[in-house]
Amino acid sequence: MASRRGQAQARIVAPDLRIADGAAGSVFRVAADRGPISRDVIAKATGLSIATVNRQVSALLAARLLRERADLTESGAIGRPRIPVEVDHEPFLTVGIHIGAVTTGIVAADLRGRIIGAVEIPTPSGDQDLALASIAASAKAFVSRWHRRTALWAGVAIGGRVDSATGIVDHPRLGWSQARVGEAVGLGLRLPVSVAAHVEAMAAAELLLTPNKTAGDTAGAGLYIYARETAGIAITFDGKVHTPTTGPGSISHLPTGSSARCTCGGTGCLEATISDQAVLERARNEGVLTGGDQSIRALYGVAREGSEAARAILVDRASTLGRTVAILRDLFNPDRVVLGGQAFTEYPEGIAYVAKAFERASSLPHKDVHITGFGNRVQAHAAGVVSLSSLYSDPLGVMRRVAA
Repeated sequence: MASRRGQAQARIVAPDLRIADGAAGSVFRVAADRGPISRDVIAKATGLSIATVNRQVSALLAARLLRERADLTESGAIGRPRIPVEVDHEPFLTVGIHIGAVTTGIVAADLRGRIIGAVEIPTPSGDQDLALASIAASAKAFVSRWHRRTALWAGVAIGGRVDSATGIVDHPRLGWSQARVGEAVGLGLRLPVSVAAHVEAMAAAELLLTPNKTAGDTAGAGLYIYARETAGIAITFDGKVHTPTTGPGSISHLPTGSSARCTCGGTGCLEATISDQAVLERARNEGVLTGGDQSIRALYGVAREGSEAARAILVDRASTLGRTVAILRDLFNPDRVVLGGQAFTEYPEGIAYVAKAFERASSLPHKDVHITGFGNRVQAHAAGVVSLSSLYSDPLGVMRRVAA
């Protein structure tokens, strides 16, 4: 009974992981991306009439989401439409939480999508309700540092099976079943909250937070592939992340041909082969890491210092990832492929081996594959975009909801 009352009180809103086509969202997105910017340039960028842009700008100014920059008006310009506007990023923030298999990141983002602060904590083990309560308490303490800003929304990016409508998550790696993630975070922070599968959120960050994106950059299909402690994919179509009603697909158990034992009982599964944990276990078994520091970064350091054994382990992972990317690319044949996660970005020396294995394994014509521009902060931006997605889709509606 108490749980049902809690769920009724929590304001859980499914994230809108797409480039908005509504008038207010379009104007706000262009201002966030290109501001300070004049109204007539906004009209050209969005395809809206100048009258529509003026109405939306006026409403966004009244909601304190935009501000005018009269000091930047061009000399000799006449009329208010020539006064540039920009996102008023100082009064507000949103709270993003990325719950990972090993660590949980908490970020504060301004309304332009810039990360203004971040902290990382170990993901609590044990009882899922206590773990979520601990994460929510840490997030609340973190947000209290910005006492001059008003928090508008919370967003959670997490692996496993996510029901975005209810904020309920099944996460086998953490041992969570029907975990009320949205309820715990929403009530803990007393904010509206959105919950998304983390790889889908990363794909959304590429769409919504990458500066100067054009319609041509998002047209057609895109494939986002993530690898670190877990592995996953997300697909975009014409500027929108595909979010299956039964949750995202899984590539964790794709066969790789390795002898690594998997928790499913089989051998050679992708995640059991390329995850940080799997790579470290191999390094320990082969006597590559013998000192006190046995982290993945220590392994990278040993490889850079000249250890051929460490380098061989990392090259094997890079080659496995390259072959996997080729299989997925050939399966979906997307217009764009983006790779993210520390398995790609934290050891850039391995990218050449990813590319070589990809070229050898793919049966389709050559296609460039891109590494995310968010580097090792991709989880932070994924959490941030979930907290911002509703605002970017319907900024005026969000402010009405927050006021209510």
